[in-house]
Amino acid sequence: MKSGSAVRLGGRSTAALILTSIIGIAAFTWPLLADPDSAAVSHASSAPFLFAALLPLMIALVLAQVADGALDAKGVAMLGVLAAVGTALRPLGTGIAGFEPMFIVLALGGRVLGPGFGFALGAVTMFSSATLTGGVGTWLPFQMLAAGWFGFGAGCLPERVRCRAEVLMLAAYGALAALLYGLLMNLSFWPWAIGLPERISFQPGAGLTDNLGRWILFDVTTSLGFDIPRAVFTALLIIIVGAPVLRSVRRVTRRAAFGVQPSFEKASR
Repeated sequence: MKSGSAVRLGGRSTAALILTSIIGIAAFTWPLLADPDSAAVSHASSAPFLFAALLPLMIALVLAQVADGALDAKGVAMLGVLAAVGTALRPLGTGIAGFEPMFIVLALGGRVLGPGFGFALGAVTMFSSATLTGGVGTWLPFQMLAAGWFGFGAGCLPERVRCRAEVLMLAAYGALAALLYGLLMNLSFWPWAIGLPERISFQPGAGLTDNLGRWILFDVTTSLGFDIPRAVFTALLIIIVGAPVLRSVRRVTRRAAFGVQPSFEKASR
């Protein structure tokens, strides 16, 4: 864990994050790795179970950071504030292809507060914004995982990069992560999409390489026109507001002094 993060991952936090990610990776990729003779089922039946498993793990991740001493009441409050900002920003992109300003909150928050905080911020923001916009459905647990990894990745970027170079690094990361977000979300429903041309449809029993190629081709032909604008808008917004927002969040975290244990001295008479 890099030393510059305001909220550091301890042993319990790392274990909760690894467990959540393992479940998430399995949820996204199992159709590609399943036995050729197994019958594919709809996410309509599997997603509620994933959702039921994911929520306790999200709570466990936050509680683990509290137990590790990395996240106190001030940290939980910061998580709530940043998630509320991201929730408020998400409806601004509704109906506008590629314009999703919520992702800059995940990138900048994860950058300052660290990978574990960034993962929790992404998942919580996606959940709260979905309840606000009415976007609750079988896709939500996959959105929460993908957004969580978005924030996690921002917290893993090299700490020593600062000033203008830091903003450009975050902009490049935001663009790449926005593209990967769309790619992952396509994978969450693509194996069960109906009526697709054969060359871009999932083929049960086909080899892993064959289906991976079909998945990439599906993404290029159906959603790249949305994913590229999302990547461009995310990068531009980070370039425009990144520096002042980073300064503001860092100023708040310095004053909050996350993880610092108070000491008490006996008052002199």
